[in-house]
Amino acid sequence: MNFPTWTLFFLIFIGGIFHLTAAQGDFWGSYCGSDNYTKDSAYQKSLDDVLYLLTGTNNGFGFYNYTSGQAHAAALCRGDIEPETCRRCVDDATRRLRQVCPNEIEAGGWYDACFLRYSNRTVSKGLGYSLFNSYNVPDSSYDEWNQTVSELLGELRSEIVGGGQLRRYASGNKTAPGLLTVYGMMQCTPDLSATECDDCLAGATGEIQPYSRSFGVRFYETSCLIQYESYRFFNATWFPALPPSSPSSPSIPRLSSPSGTFAGKRKSINVGVIIAPISALVVAIIVAVVLVYRRRRKLNRKGSPLPEFQVGFSDVSTKTSMIEKEDEDTGEMNSFSLTAMQVATNNFSLENKLGQGGFGPVYKGKLEDGKEIAVKRLSRNSGQGLAEFKTEVKLIIKLQHKNLVRLLGYCVKGSERLLIYEFMANNSLDTFLFDANKCKELDWAKRSHIVIGIAKGLRYLHEDSRLKIIHRDMKASNILLDNEMNAKISDFGTARIFGRNQMEDATTRIVGTYGYMAPEYAMEGQFSTKSDIYSFGVLLLEIVCGQRNNRFIYQDQPQNLLSTAWSLWNENKGEQLIDHHLTGASAIEGALRWINIALLCVQDDPQDRPTMSTVVFMLEGQWSANLPTPSEPPLSFARFTSSVFEQTKTTSDLSAHPYVTSSTTASS
Repeated sequence: MNFPTWTLFFLIFIGGIFHLTAAQGDFWGSYCGSDNYTKDSAYQKSLDDVLYLLTGTNNGFGFYNYTSGQAHAAALCRGDIEPETCRRCVDDATRRLRQVCPNEIEAGGWYDACFLRYSNRTVSKGLGYSLFNSYNVPDSSYDEWNQTVSELLGELRSEIVGGGQLRRYASGNKTAPGLLTVYGMMQCTPDLSATECDDCLAGATGEIQPYSRSFGVRFYETSCLIQYESYRFFNATWFPALPPSSPSSPSIPRLSSPSGTFAGKRKSINVGVIIAPISALVVAIIVAVVLVYRRRRKLNRKGSPLPEFQVGFSDVSTKTSMIEKEDEDTGEMNSFSLTAMQVATNNFSLENKLGQGGFGPVYKGKLEDGKEIAVKRLSRNSGQGLAEFKTEVKLIIKLQHKNLVRLLGYCVKGSERLLIYEFMANNSLDTFLFDANKCKELDWAKRSHIVIGIAKGLRYLHEDSRLKIIHRDMKASNILLDNEMNAKISDFGTARIFGRNQMEDATTRIVGTYGYMAPEYAMEGQFSTKSDIYSFGVLLLEIVCGQRNNRFIYQDQPQNLLSTAWSLWNENKGEQLIDHHLTGASAIEGALRWINIALLCVQDDPQDRPTMSTVVFMLEGQWSANLPTPSEPPLSFARFTSSVFEQTKTTSDLSAHPYVTSSTTASS
């Protein structure tokens, strides 16, 4: 074999980086139909209902399907995606696809983690999107590579079609003789029959044949997908594999290709063993729910009002709540009715939507007295759930600081859980900082005001409030700006309360955003005030350079923000990192000082990082001596880790990466 081994590994490394950094954010591809609907039409109202209710229809294996009136919508997550990541992807897709295709009756969009389609028809066939790796297998190895790919895809196809209908997914790998391992994945939507799934995969296999020389190919169809790569791109499944069955599954026809190398192998799975206990469990749950419901109705008829808000504080049907008793000087805390919030937000209309938080959308509203508000609507089946909702209410009502967003009240009614905040006229920091036009408004004075505000808010959380709070998700999108550009820290759903003398804690549930996470937290689950300070350091570097940490470009090439900042600062070339919109000697001098402070915050050893009091002292220029010399920062996770938690990826030019767009087709 004449192809150098090191070259193969290099190409795989490049492809792997692209895969990891191009996670959920923007669609890989999208399709907008040619027919439009009119505003306030019956179809639009049906579509609004469908997309709002869609995320409550999960079949348990990442498939969502809902119909209302003329509108039909379905979404499917990759079989290796965890449930909460899946729900967030689908929830985000319902918003993003409406933005991409604002008036089209039929539309589809593909993320790396999920796919969404909607139409006035039950199924839209022929809608596909393909991508391929621009690096090709050398001629001397093509036959072996093609044979191995063919065998792997045949085995996966056989496994899917012969398996159960709840989860039509398979992944695996196979090693080519004398070559590297091929990793493959196939999936069908569970609403397809075995024959329909097989037909869809057969068609998809035909679509990728022209790219058989590529090291990696993806093809997304309306109801199925195929992908193979020369590196492991899928995760271990989050649920146990289904048990094997008796050899009674239908035979799988052999796949065909121009070279005749694609061949399928029979493989079957029996879902009867798992369906029986699941059915029994479902029946038991239904019986229990009916009994509880009847008991609650009986109690209610006897005159015992059901509490509307049950988060462990009190029944808000009483005039004085336990929240107010716990902390009498925290200000007014109101319970709003769901009807009032529906009126204020025009029934949570798309026009009133401000954005998408980690646990649900946020809407602009106006109360009867004219006061503007922001309403955070917890998504149904949200991973935040009641526990995190309690946390956010408990925390924010106890925290009073001008650099923290103010919580005005809450609403709980049935499955609806709402948090009502003061309205921030200028949205979040990322909408200014990373926008090509709006960033021009952030001159040195505004950035200084924002940075010091963030630092003081974080100092309050760590040191000055009666509770020691670890935020755990400090990033630009969680910094809100009011009409005077005052910075206010928001989103406390993942925050943790520490005891006064507690220094650190550990968790097995890592929450937050890769790229901002301290290494000890991302790798070991250890978090403390120093992990928040690390995140602040990353954010400070973003404010200096005006770029996202996971999309940082230097000298027209993708680079690691932390290592580049360290190298430039260490070589006395820090000016090259500074956003070109910052001009003037004082701005340059101040930005260089910020780079020094940021590098102190992102040092590898948490003990070496300063406290927030020290950071504020440095930022305000009260540190008269030379600033300490930082040590080299650790490897950032921004470039090498999938940032599925971060949902603000900017549009990138696919042709600049190993993957390039091949085609988008649509037919009825």
